[in-house]
Amino acid sequence: MMASEQFEEIAEDFSFLDDWEDRYRYVIDLGKQMPDMDDAHKIPETKVNGCASQVWIMPDIDGQGADAIIRFTGDSDAMIVRGLIAVLHALYSGLTAKQAVAVDALAEMGRLGLDQHLSAQRSNGLRAMIERLDVIAAKLVS
Repeated sequence: MMASEQFEEIAEDFSFLDDWEDRYRYVIDLGKQMPDMDDAHKIPETKVNGCASQVWIMPDIDGQGADAIIRFTGDSDAMIVRGLIAVLHALYSGLTAKQAVAVDALAEMGRLGLDQHLSAQRSNGLRAMIERLDVIAAKLVS
């Protein structure tokens, strides 16, 4: 399963940034560019458990079943995590539920090398966000 064009652009940009400080800044900038999530959607049902910071992911499903297009809005009180949400947003952008289930998000994030440079807590949080997206997609496919 190929990642979205948006994600490929991020991966390409990453390849030009040698310094981890620059990569972090880039991820944080991606988070800053994301539209804000309405506070009314920051509720227990959209909260992602297992993250050190506050994280919310709200699905926005277009269609039904395996061919439904998955979109989501997300937010966090931590800038780097907000950036990671933006990267995941790019990864899943415009995919159908069936395609989203086939994405190995941890491997894709690994291509960016983020997994080696995040704290254990941040890595666990990233996994929790990916699991939330996988569950959303899997429910549509089943």
